[in-house]
Amino acid sequence: MSTQEAVRHVEGEVRELIRRSGIDPTSNTLEVRRLVQDAVQDYDERSLHGGLPSLGDMRSAVHSILAVVAGYGPLQQYFDDPAVEEIWINEPGKIFVARGGIAELTPTILTSDDVRDLVERMLKSSGRRVDLSNPFVDATLPDGSRLHVVIPDISRTHWQVNVRKFVVKADHLDDLVRLGTMTRQAATFLDAAVASGLNVLVAGGTQAGKTTLLNCLAAAIPPRERVITCEEVFELKIPLRDVASMQCRQPSLEGTGEVPLRRLVKEALRMRPSRIIVGEVRQEESLDLLIALNSGVPGMCTVHANSAREAVTKMCTLPLLAGENVSSRFVVPTVAAAVDLVIHVALERDGVRRVREIVAVPGRAEGDVIEIADLFVTRQGQLRRADGFPPQREAFERAGYDVAALLAQEAP
Repeated sequence: MSTQEAVRHVEGEVRELIRRSGIDPTSNTLEVRRLVQDAVQDYDERSLHGGLPSLGDMRSAVHSILAVVAGYGPLQQYFDDPAVEEIWINEPGKIFVARGGIAELTPTILTSDDVRDLVERMLKSSGRRVDLSNPFVDATLPDGSRLHVVIPDISRTHWQVNVRKFVVKADHLDDLVRLGTMTRQAATFLDAAVASGLNVLVAGGTQAGKTTLLNCLAAAIPPRERVITCEEVFELKIPLRDVASMQCRQPSLEGTGEVPLRRLVKEALRMRPSRIIVGEVRQEESLDLLIALNSGVPGMCTVHANSAREAVTKMCTLPLLAGENVSSRFVVPTVAAAVDLVIHVALERDGVRRVREIVAVPGRAEGDVIEIADLFVTRQGQLRRADGFPPQREAFERAGYDVAALLAQEAP
């Protein structure tokens, strides 16, 4: 029996111990770690007297067995690697990871059964499922990572798996300055804007850092305020005391019990919010958010868009999905009145996420076109102050901020 076979032997012993004790490996990681350490120690002592092959490095053996019985097997190494931001499986023999925004093919090779077993293990803690009646699933893993799975016949042949890890690189706007995402002046202004209660829209493409930026903006909310968050799956980590978080629910096997994002936004208004934060607006829930913002409840959300102008345009079209009785004659002036700032963030080719522009929405519209004013724009690769000013200047004053000083042009 080789060293690898010895590790598999101990792995089998641990599985039997877990089965007998009734421990849930996904929720009782400390207890499982203790079982693994005891089993490895016991085997090592037996190998000294009974002629059994050695396990080699005991620490490595413990880690290997834990990855199989309580982790995600061959993928656990990528979960443990803090540099890995995302893991995705195109097919069992093609597993990719992203480090620093750059994709790379890994040497890891699985079987189709391995992939299905891993997905089943990942979904266990969420209570969600994926099957022929529900070929897509979004779920949150215990560590905060986001899981997305697509199965055939929606995908061509293989199960498509994406895991977007919750890699904590920034909790506050100061962290984004340190990472080079934005300038100090822009961060100071945004901090004041959020504290003053302005409504903020964060725009960008996939993996641009929208959720991270939204988390950092939320950290600037005054600590006495009550924040209600609405998401497809839990991703936001709001570092405040009074936060109530809600996520959507899939329909049951009978097709009942679904709770869409639009319902969450409506319910949030009944929960005494000081702020409403929507993880991402994609459909008709944008109408309910606009109505909430227009009723005096400050809020923030993200939207997929390639520029600040496109984000404003998208916010004018998404609410039209809510029904035939919703027209642009109502939506356009509502967006102009409800949205105060738009921040566009992008993932650059060098893997760095940067804020490309910050624009203000003064509240004026002509026809179907909403006026915007540039506050910060990218020139020669740097985020620089433009000549626009934000709306709600009296809100800044009430919060004790001088807008002119915040946006004063730096001396050349």
